[in-house]
Amino acid sequence: MSVRFQVLSSFSIDALKANKMRSFLTMLGIIIGVAAVILMMSIGQGAQQQVLSRINSLGSNLLTVMPGAAGQFVRSGNVNTLTLKDAQAIAKLTGVACVAPTVRGSALATCGNKTWTTSISGTTQEITDISSLEIEQGRFFSESDVNGISAVAVIGQTVYENLFDSGADPVGSEIRLSGVTFKVIGLLKTIGASSGGDDRDDTIYIPVTTAQIRLLGTTNQSVNQVQVQVQDINQISTVQDEIASLLRKRHRLSDQADDDFNIRDITQIQNTAQNVTGILTLFLAGVAMISLIVGGIGIMNIMLVSVTERTREIGLRMAIGATRQDILNQFLYEAILLSLTGSFFGIVFGVAGSKIFSYFAKWSTAISIQAVVLSVVFALIIGVFFGYYPARRASRLNPAEALSFE
Repeated sequence: MSVRFQVLSSFSIDALKANKMRSFLTMLGIIIGVAAVILMMSIGQGAQQQVLSRINSLGSNLLTVMPGAAGQFVRSGNVNTLTLKDAQAIAKLTGVACVAPTVRGSALATCGNKTWTTSISGTTQEITDISSLEIEQGRFFSESDVNGISAVAVIGQTVYENLFDSGADPVGSEIRLSGVTFKVIGLLKTIGASSGGDDRDDTIYIPVTTAQIRLLGTTNQSVNQVQVQVQDINQISTVQDEIASLLRKRHRLSDQADDDFNIRDITQIQNTAQNVTGILTLFLAGVAMISLIVGGIGIMNIMLVSVTERTREIGLRMAIGATRQDILNQFLYEAILLSLTGSFFGIVFGVAGSKIFSYFAKWSTAISIQAVVLSVVFALIIGVFFGYYPARRASRLNPAEALSFE
């Protein structure tokens, strides 16, 4: 059996070598298909890792308390069921490491003759730990700045680039936010985009009390969200229940009333993001596999032409003892060789393509063994599937008619 396999394999290799250009053009569909599958899956998995890493940077032991019932559409300022005093009460609960209430808005920032519309985040100093904010120059505002309703600001890199000259020291400078003068006390290091694609560096951080009273006018002390960092991740469910019980009591909700707030666990966001990006990856891979099917059709067409051209050869081999199974196997081997060779070059081009895409598009890509194996296996299945019909047609030729074929 091994000798027969070696002989048939040798015949298959010789047949492919005899028509190098035709063999290359036949493999081209497989090469493009395998490369496309690897490239698309690497882009999808890279996006998944990027999104999850940004979510993970927020911390796996993080709870976010939002105003309004779960599922209720909340536009900034239209629901005021969460206050600064609620955040202060949550901070006293057992198991809570730190709490950062946040008021969000936007303002026209002015420095000298430069203006820039940016996001305003009124918060407390605890946000530096919760959101992993790092200071490049100066300092972040303190608890005394919050209590004293100080007009101080810490700016992100995008704000700095649009309000200050390159290389200038912003610390100590004055900027105006919607007509109110603030002193810049700190410049943050680059943060990057959020999981939703927003530029987190295009933000000015000010004390939450200053934002409420002097800038955004939320005199009822309402906040847009409260971020809660739990001491132990194993206590996250317990702390979540305690926060819900505390807020229901503070908001004087009856047993029959729905919550006028909702608490989000970061793991829920992680799972949702993973599912969405996973579906995106499979969709991209499915689209790329269409090119493999097209490549398989190319294999079938070329092999049908090859069967016609080699009819006399097939008849001669049958006349000297080759069985129909031998003829079938030989043409199947040719299809498999085309698929394997095309897969090899497809892997090379797919890996190279993902690296090039990552370099020029500044987009993280991730090449996995699963993507490579999937593309090769699918290419082999395509090769055998589309190669079987020409092989079967060759094996069913009548030896006498094949020998007399012109």
